[in-house]
Amino acid sequence: MSPPLRHISTSPTLPASADVVVIGGGIIGAFTAYYLAQRGLSVALVEKGRIGAEQSSRNWGWCRQQNRDARELPMASKSLDLWERFSAASGEDAGFHRCGLLYLSNDEAELSRWASWGDFAKTAGVTTYMLDSRQATERGQATGRTWKGGVFSPSDGTADPAKAAPAVAAALIKLGGSVNQFCAARGLELEGGRVSGVVTEAGVIKTRTAVLAGGAWASAFCRQLGIRFPQASIRQSILSVLPVEQGLPDALFTSGVSLTRRDDGRYALAISGRARVDVTPQLLRFAPQFFPMFAKRWRSLLPGGLEGIRGGHETLRRWRLDAPTPMERVRILDPKPDPYTIRETYRRGVELLPELRAAKITHAWAGFVDSTPDGVPGIGEVPGVPGLILAAGFSGHGFGIGPGAGHLIADIASGAKPIVDPVPYQPGRFDGSAWGKVADF
Repeated sequence: MSPPLRHISTSPTLPASADVVVIGGGIIGAFTAYYLAQRGLSVALVEKGRIGAEQSSRNWGWCRQQNRDARELPMASKSLDLWERFSAASGEDAGFHRCGLLYLSNDEAELSRWASWGDFAKTAGVTTYMLDSRQATERGQATGRTWKGGVFSPSDGTADPAKAAPAVAAALIKLGGSVNQFCAARGLELEGGRVSGVVTEAGVIKTRTAVLAGGAWASAFCRQLGIRFPQASIRQSILSVLPVEQGLPDALFTSGVSLTRRDDGRYALAISGRARVDVTPQLLRFAPQFFPMFAKRWRSLLPGGLEGIRGGHETLRRWRLDAPTPMERVRILDPKPDPYTIRETYRRGVELLPELRAAKITHAWAGFVDSTPDGVPGIGEVPGVPGLILAAGFSGHGFGIGPGAGHLIADIASGAKPIVDPVPYQPGRFDGSAWGKVADF
């Protein structure tokens, strides 16, 4: 079952040309197009399915600085301010609230890691509070348990995955941008090795700049151009339950299960890091590069099945630009949730928060989380293809940092001063044999 998602209207016609064409209508692509349109550029956003229908509506909805990898923290901090300013500037509701994020634990090693991150956070100007046992137990009173400690990050918050990407796309339309749904981008036209157009199933859009924000499809798209982008996906399962009368935390993390309150009062529940690894041709191709990441996180990963192959997003084959592509055969990646994980998530949720016993499951869904070998996204112009900007591999962090990432990509595309240092994200780092430090969180 797909998660809830706001529907928006498609622009009536495909533009013949645009200053920038953004490929992919998830949160990254939508914010990129929005910030470009704010600068007066003509923008076309093309999406093979519906805006926000893949991982951008299938995540927790957390917008956090807490426990961010040092390379992503500046972008996370900027994103919180941008989330807050978006609604006032656009008149659209993305469901963002600075509700604070609560982390509870009875594991000394986990608490020690959080404390170490807190020391680092102070040097970066981030406000976060370590909680002793009394404070953690008081904040986590809905669990009815005694906790050794925890963390509370008051300036962090959540946005609503059912609303966010569509809200940004609606804001783009108000600025004169074009939003084209059920319109797959099949490839690029090049002149003298530089981008000159984006070939879609509905025709060619002439442009000198294309942004590839294709999520789990990005590596397969790159392969059509002879570009090697190491990317692998895992399949995560989430459920939501009906609202409960007794107040629960808006956003709570524990190692066993975590929950997030949605705008409509329902709660989304998930097990952090728990996922199925579906074997695909692309995964096998890049397996040596991903060994350090999988070795670090193997306790949370389970063998998968054929959902990755059915999706078609990790194919190694090449396709023609004048015929339907795998993206047109599978408009929206909607993999089956793992029944065992759904049952276990609900069991843990009820065990942690007894008030959930009265809350029935309303939805259960899965999504493909695309990653890079070091767990940090690739953002920047692709070496060897002037005019093509990659924005993919967000490794499960893309929703929360969506505004900052979109702003940075718009900066790169328009030649403006970058909102954050772009060097840690440059795609050229994937050309080397050393993949760098795997993100801790």
